[in-house]
Amino acid sequence: MKIDQGSHIILVDEEYEDVTLDELQDELPASQPRFLVYSCPLDHGDGRVSYPLCFIYVSPAGCKPEQQMMYAGSLKSLVDDAGFTKVFEVRSTEDLTEEWLLAKLKEFN
Repeated sequence: MKIDQGSHIILVDEEYEDVTLDELQDELPASQPRFLVYSCPLDHGDGRVSYPLCFIYVSPAGCKPEQQMMYAGSLKSLVDDAGFTKVFEVRSTEDLTEEWLLAKLKEFN
């Protein structure tokens, strides 16, 4: 999702199905923030598999300060309104990997 700078409305920018975070890296702009909603299989080690819904705020270091402030200012209300419980932030699209997300999700167990 992205924020329209003129209207300050959060819009769905792109939708992907059956894509890994590694593949998604190539689709994200390198110097603009984005909000992601992502689900991946999580093996609990006891035979159970869940598919947690994760909210990821991507804010690359090269973003314009006004863009960063606009996204950061919208973050809490978007998370609260949607009821996300697994919320993460990443500063570089290169760090956005399946391994990174699985490590973050293990902190919830």
